[in-house]
Amino acid sequence: MSDPLDALEKSISTLRRAIRDASTAGDTERAGELRMQLRRAERAWDALVGAGEPAAPPHPVLAAAPVARGSQLPAREHVHRALMLLGTPAAPKLIVGVHEAFFPGDLSSSKLSSLRRDEERSYRSSPGARPYYLCPALAHDLLTPVRALITISTWTLDQRMIGPLSPRVDFLTGAIRIAEAVRTSAESTAGRPGPEALRLLWRFAVNIPDALPRSTAGHEGAMDPQQVIDAAGAELDVHADADHAARTEAARRARKSLKDDQQLFGAPAQGVTHLRTARA
Repeated sequence: MSDPLDALEKSISTLRRAIRDASTAGDTERAGELRMQLRRAERAWDALVGAGEPAAPPHPVLAAAPVARGSQLPAREHVHRALMLLGTPAAPKLIVGVHEAFFPGDLSSSKLSSLRRDEERSYRSSPGARPYYLCPALAHDLLTPVRALITISTWTLDQRMIGPLSPRVDFLTGAIRIAEAVRTSAESTAGRPGPEALRLLWRFAVNIPDALPRSTAGHEGAMDPQQVIDAAGAELDVHADADHAARTEAARRARKSLKDDQQLFGAPAQGVTHLRTARA
């Protein structure tokens, strides 16, 4: 199981290679965006090293920290951890469900409404002061914020886009990540995962063909995480390429049309006409 610092170090290494490739290809816009993402990732790495407490594990580490320490984290750290586990834009209800299933501490959907506004105000008052920001996903066509979905500023721009197929692709991706987390939880505790984690995985699995064995009879404990992973992966293969293409194209337009802050928090409503013109 990877550690948050390991994940960030891998991301930093990947970004550096991508910057080199973009520079070699003469794609200055892409290289500029990647450099900004690299700076954010490096600040996040510095923050984790300085804090000495993993703020956002990509998978649940049940024994990594006592419950008391986890419960003392601010709400934005709880949200960050849940999103890092999922790896996709997510609605507040799902974020709370992931947090309850895998992490200690209290988090409610009501906290997320004010948190999103606070994140944007913080960025505008002091851009880049935090290692990451929680920001909305962006609609692929108008590049406006999808306020029902939360992302992380250190993610790539295309990862924060929502295209026509993205809701299903993100659902399947989330199912795989949750199934992996449930399996890891069972292995690390030498027993069954908690009931919240099983219920969460069940809610994903019932909406994926062939993800459940015929003998489940409504019991979450009868699920096989690997079967969920295989079923979700099979459907994901059908949609992934088309979704990636739509997101990549939207990210390209966003880099050309939006300022740095708008690439995080979306184009204003009054800018929609301009963006339509730029896209034509």
